[in-house]
Amino acid sequence: MDAKPALEASLVQEFVGNAHGDLNRVKELLAQEPALVNATWDWGGGDFETALGAASHMGRRDIAEFLLNHGARLDIFAATMLGKLEVVKAALAAYPDALNTPGPHGISLIAHAQAGGDEAKAVLVFLESMKK
Repeated sequence: MDAKPALEASLVQEFVGNAHGDLNRVKELLAQEPALVNATWDWGGGDFETALGAASHMGRRDIAEFLLNHGARLDIFAATMLGKLEVVKAALAAYPDALNTPGPHGISLIAHAQAGGDEAKAVLVFLESMKK
């Protein structure tokens, strides 16, 4: 298989940056370049973030669902914010130390659950019980 060229860095940065809160721009950029859906931006010092990661720590369920419906790779941080309790339980049963693994910008799983609001309340309660 022939290697494809790397995505333009400024496009990746714009996509990930807008995934923190601008669903319309995320839709426009993804329509322009579908490969952006799993692109990762390095904010520096190894602080890597995808658009799904950005939407997740900001509690932007609308953006996260859009990205997941367009091929984004589900991770424990998104599952936490979205309130997917069974997914989070299964992941932490297999890898208990993931409870303390920081997400993009060093943001914890518990903060992702808090960002998820009422829909993530059961996940928040579960994570808090694991911390004890």
